Amino acid sequence: MKDTTKTAFRAVAVLGVAFGLCVTGLTAADAKSNPIKDAMAKYHKAPKGTDPVCKKAGAGTASKEEIKGMLAAYTAMAAAKPPQGDDASWKAKTGALVAAATALDKGEAGAADKYKGAVNCKACHDVHKGK
Repeated sequence: MKDTTKTAFRAVAVLGVAFGLCVTGLTAADAKSNPIKDAMAKYHKAPKGTDPVCKKAGAGTASKEEIKGMLAAYTAMAAAKPPQGDDASWKAKTGALVAAATALDKGEAGAADKYKGAVNCKACHDVHKGK
């Protein structure tokens, strides 16, 4: 095989790997750029046998760091466009979550009960969760 052919094959291989890495990076960036999915994954789900942060927050046992993170995630989620449903409903539901998480963060009396009332998963998912 000629040296120019070997060089061409190497160049094609390098370009193929670079393209694959770019596509993988873009896909990973897209997956990480959804604040709704991020909030649900981090604060509403947990490994089997452990409570999610949302459940601990409602029970009044979430740490200050968990509550601060949850508040930031809910704030980002509230600024996002819902997968479906109208914006007014989305703003009302996410606004209630942000207000309740803020009350938890400030340590207000009755904040856990306020949070439990705001974190109605089914009410939000029925209207706004995409397919």
